[in-house]
Amino acid sequence: MTAPLAGRTVLVTRPQQQAAALSQAIRAAGGEVFDFPALVIEAVPPEALRASLAWLKDADIAIFISPNAAQFGMAAIQAAGGLQMSTEIFAVGPGTTQVLRDLGVAQVITPQGQDSEALLALPQLRQVAGKRVVIVRGVGGRALLSDTLITRGADVHFLECYRRGCPQADVAPLLSRLQTGGIDAVTITSAEALHNLAALLGEAGAPVLANTPLFAPHEKIAEAARRFGIAQVIATPGGDAGLVDGLINWFGNTP
Repeated sequence: MTAPLAGRTVLVTRPQQQAAALSQAIRAAGGEVFDFPALVIEAVPPEALRASLAWLKDADIAIFISPNAAQFGMAAIQAAGGLQMSTEIFAVGPGTTQVLRDLGVAQVITPQGQDSEALLALPQLRQVAGKRVVIVRGVGGRALLSDTLITRGADVHFLECYRRGCPQADVAPLLSRLQTGGIDAVTITSAEALHNLAALLGEAGAPVLANTPLFAPHEKIAEAARRFGIAQVIATPGGDAGLVDGLINWFGNTP
């Protein structure tokens, strides 16, 4: 039986340190991978986190919004003495939850959905008046979670433990593959990565990027890609498994 992605080359744009599992899953399905990290992740220096870490010691709730937040946030938290037993831990999405568990955080509350809206719908976060909440995230990010919790009466602070940036990379090999039809699909896991990719490809790569099927593991990312001008955008289930399932389903129905 032919492997479901045989003969297909998939562009993987995850940050370098996070791409291995997705690339391996694509290869296991018979596909070829073109790795091109479109986002770099860097830790915020520990000295810049001292005030936030001190505030976390008295927090009632800590919310980790992404696997990066779990990875970089827990590194800083563990170096400062670890989480308090009394702090309730919440995570957005199963990937974030798994990173936390791998790092020794056993009790993690996670919604079924994979976004801030699903988290805010949890009954534990509806009555937060007077509670001290720390949101562990990258520098910047959506305001919905913090704004809503503040509206509900919480005292919200941030532990911004990493920065996202555009890589300094030689885009010529990727541009050549795109222009010669050597990339069958693009995977994108954040709108920022898509903007970085487009900026690196420049005007020469814009038309072919716009006409290459793009797969995104969340409807919000997919919608951002549509607004960006990508002609074929496929929203898949979440995580690496969801992306691979989306690729298999798409190409299984594409001549």
